[in-house]
Amino acid sequence: MGEHHHHHEVTGKNLFWTILLNAGISLAELIGGIIAGSMALISDAIHNFSDVISLIVSYIANRLSQKASNEKQTFGYKRSEIIAAFFNATTLIILAIFVLYEAAQRILHPEPVKSDLVIWLSLGSIAVNGLSVLLIKEDAKANMNMKSAYLHLLGDMMTSIAVLIGGIVMKYFHIYWIDPVFSILIAIYLIYMSWGIFKSSLKIMMQFTPDNIDINQIAKDIGQIEGVKNIHHIHIWQINEHDVMFEAHLDLDTDCRITGFEKIMLKVNGYLKEHYGIEHTILQPEFSIDDDKKLIH
Repeated sequence: MGEHHHHHEVTGKNLFWTILLNAGISLAELIGGIIAGSMALISDAIHNFSDVISLIVSYIANRLSQKASNEKQTFGYKRSEIIAAFFNATTLIILAIFVLYEAAQRILHPEPVKSDLVIWLSLGSIAVNGLSVLLIKEDAKANMNMKSAYLHLLGDMMTSIAVLIGGIVMKYFHIYWIDPVFSILIAIYLIYMSWGIFKSSLKIMMQFTPDNIDINQIAKDIGQIEGVKNIHHIHIWQINEHDVMFEAHLDLDTDCRITGFEKIMLKVNGYLKEHYGIEHTILQPEFSIDDDKKLIH
């Protein structure tokens, strides 16, 4: 999904018109690309259409993520944005691989391209993306998600300029291999833009430990807190892009009262929040339990 992560509600007609404009030019480029026999135009249409899907899916996911938790969904729908990001990144990579395959076939078996259609449709795409950029420019200043959408649309405009250059070269110099070469470059760019989001969203869905967290260092630091003998059975995972969960067993030095454990717990929570921004913790106190005490269980 792309890269469009909504962290607070994004509404307004500007976003609606951006989606509508991009849907229109994507369809025009796709039909035009098929008629003209231009892989570059088709790959640009896919690129534009990815924005449309990305904005729509992320917007729906954002609305879902704001729904309150209940007895059946105790975390609410917080992970919906991650699923949306994974879906968008995956479909983009698949489409880019398809473009690479088709472009390679075209290099091996070059075909004439109707360059006039390529030129006019790429000009249309530049105009639409340019207008889209202007429409959400103000929103982008105050909203991180809209800023990523703004940069993505700016990237679309740049790829359309590449298609236009290819169209002009084909029209005046009849160099038709330029079309599949440009479509390969666009496909590589799409994979480059999507790969990071694909990996990050997959890691979150698989409940991997976030990259910036060192479990061994956490165990070492918490083990030095007064009253803590050992920390083990640690689990750290993310619900969404921002909310990190921490779970562990704390082996205590003494058979203390609950109020004594609460003081230790406050220190552990304070450390996790200060160093890693972790605010959601589940700590199980232990004194005489005989288990393996393994850091990861």
